[in-house]
Amino acid sequence: MAQSGIPIIDINSADEATTGKQLVDAAEEHGFIYIRNLGQDISAEQIDEAFALSKKLFGAPVEEKVACAIQTNNRGWGGLHSETLDPRTQKVGDFKEVFNIGLFKDGEPQQPLPPTIVADQARLEAFRDACTAMCTKLLLLIGNGLGVGDFFARAHEVKPGDECDTILRLLRYPPPTSTVHSASDMRAGAHSDYGSLTLLFRLRGQAGLEVQSRDGLTWAPVPVHPPGTEHDPSPPILVNIGDLLSYWTNGLLRSTVHRVVFGGEVVQGESAAEPRYSMAFFSSPSPSTQLGVVPSERVRSFVPRGQSTNPYAERKVMRADEHLRMRLAETYGDLYKEGDKA
Repeated sequence: MAQSGIPIIDINSADEATTGKQLVDAAEEHGFIYIRNLGQDISAEQIDEAFALSKKLFGAPVEEKVACAIQTNNRGWGGLHSETLDPRTQKVGDFKEVFNIGLFKDGEPQQPLPPTIVADQARLEAFRDACTAMCTKLLLLIGNGLGVGDFFARAHEVKPGDECDTILRLLRYPPPTSTVHSASDMRAGAHSDYGSLTLLFRLRGQAGLEVQSRDGLTWAPVPVHPPGTEHDPSPPILVNIGDLLSYWTNGLLRSTVHRVVFGGEVVQGESAAEPRYSMAFFSSPSPSTQLGVVPSERVRSFVPRGQSTNPYAERKVMRADEHLRMRLAETYGDLYKEGDKA
């Protein structure tokens, strides 16, 4: 167990039935899971290269990035304060810069990219493909753990005309000394993720991520290298359950609230003083997928403890794209209001 209580699972060390149960148990109890990354699925070299490309992209001239401003398709660049992940409590938007990269077709991105990074787009696509393969593997394992086989993996397959809203998100948090902020401001406000699964990649020594306790009263830091992984080729991949998968499983799989802070409780060996880079891959099913309750006996027999683990789990069938738009509208309210008028 790590300091935050998040389990560490090597998804290549046991049979699929055992690993699937481990993943479902961890997702039910914590919503976050460390996937020990020993290079079998995504190599340390691939991750290092992707971080280098992220730094190159964020270093592009601002006019290049502005020309790729984020749209209602959830792709493109967003500057400082362009997002407010916790609009109920935040007075100032998030202190971060983001770039969302969607699907590629025939080797070409389906969105503008800054000219600075265009020559590297094949490498971005390759990293996206590796993340997609990892999510497919995890969805198969979770499906096995719930007794529904490839139910989730099939729903996430790319179908012409009904393509999944998977997003590779690159993030840069400027150093605290470069911004004027108060003690209550957040690098990324408290939120739960919107889709099915999130893969989060972090750099050694960079603090800031915290998860909320089940009772909502306390926060715990999430070490980049939990005990026992310090000598692995790269930090574990942090996997978390999103609201959609929680909704789909009637709250059994927990979508946990998390945030990125300026300081807080810092784990030994980590620092929040420098620029912080991370990469998140958000997996979602095909937009037309109907989110009825998953046909799993474990899901059917699940009884939530106290308040629902998913605040968006009012039980009705909705499409995956309706669920996503509901969440994005909260984060980019003005953008989506303008889009509705168009």
